Amino acid sequence: MLARILFLLVMLLPCALRAEEVPAEKTGFARKLTIYLAKGAPDACGPGCDRWIAIEGEIDGDASQRIRRFLAGVNDTQRPIYLHSPGGNVEQSYVIGRLLRSRKAVARVGRTIATACAAGTQVDAACLKTKAAGGEVEAELTTYHAMCNSACGYLFLGATSREVAPDAALAVHNSRLVLVFHGHPAPQAVAEYRQRRIANAERDRAAFIAAMGISRELDNLIRTVKFENLHMLTRAELYRFGIDTRAFAEGMWRLEKAPRPFISKIAVMKKESGSSFRTMEWRMFCDTRNRVQLMFAGEIDEASVGKSTIMMTADADKDQEAGGSPVRAAKYEMWSGSIDPDMVKAIMASRSLHVRRSTPMPDEKVDVTKFDIDLTGLASMRTQLAAACSSVAAKPKGPWPASPGPAIPLPNVTAPPSAVPSP
Repeated sequence: MLARILFLLVMLLPCALRAEEVPAEKTGFARKLTIYLAKGAPDACGPGCDRWIAIEGEIDGDASQRIRRFLAGVNDTQRPIYLHSPGGNVEQSYVIGRLLRSRKAVARVGRTIATACAAGTQVDAACLKTKAAGGEVEAELTTYHAMCNSACGYLFLGATSREVAPDAALAVHNSRLVLVFHGHPAPQAVAEYRQRRIANAERDRAAFIAAMGISRELDNLIRTVKFENLHMLTRAELYRFGIDTRAFAEGMWRLEKAPRPFISKIAVMKKESGSSFRTMEWRMFCDTRNRVQLMFAGEIDEASVGKSTIMMTADADKDQEAGGSPVRAAKYEMWSGSIDPDMVKAIMASRSLHVRRSTPMPDEKVDVTKFDIDLTGLASMRTQLAAACSSVAAKPKGPWPASPGPAIPLPNVTAPPSAVPSP
């Protein structure tokens, strides 16, 4: 019976954003996977890094051939690859993932924004032509609301070094098998073939995940997530599954053009006891009366008692210090204060902000946690902040809005694809 069935198309389509009646461009992604070289400002992709490879869009049926040809012409195997994709063809993603593994690729989740393209879109015909023209595309890079969902995750797993910023998303779900037949095969034959294909697909996925050195827990989780849903991997899951094993991870500094503009950075840090992570956020606001307001917000350690203190110093001048005792509210603590021009100058001249957090514990001891916040990119963001502040100041004056509350928690949520904003 099965021998008489002619199959026009047998594909795994793991991307819930794909819909025949809605063009892919409407979701902010091109219909075909696009790869190109990008060049940004100094330190755009990290200290000493201003060039990267962008891979974005839906993973189509010919994607692996294009990616293979492109990468064959790129000798710098350590140039980081930034992924931003809603998913697509699973079988193609396995091929690309293995290709990235053969190159020992460095992969991160991030959005590449070509500066030559029209504001608000990166997928119109003119922009895609610019990206496909060859050479390096002048661009900016952000991890904020970047995504690598569904089949894109298998590309990501192929890389040897993997980083998911706290303000980016790596989301998974089970695949959907779509079969198109010629003729009118018997329902039982179709059902039997479907079951075999699904079983084979599950074996292929489990084998790929294992070959990439990732915990089988990921495959077990994927089996529980329906195709219609999408599970954003939590920071604890990323760490436990072996996907991103950093105990401390940061997003990029970014400008928020709110009624009261500010610069923001999100970071997460693994707690020493247990497997959970703590989310934190820093904000810097406009200059006011020759001073600059800073804000820190973070999740409270449930084991702590009493008030903690947070102190911050910069590389350039460790005698300059800012901080104090945060105010506690529900699960969070927040410190807000202003710093003078000397402290601002020290921060702008530094690579790192050294943070020391002291927390009283039940055994009458004080837990002291020290970590550094990367200041790469802060200086250029502050220039943009000054322009945004000037624009706000030029408008008719009214009551100055209060400092907006912290954006945390960004991670640790389960959301459908539509809940993860596209560019």
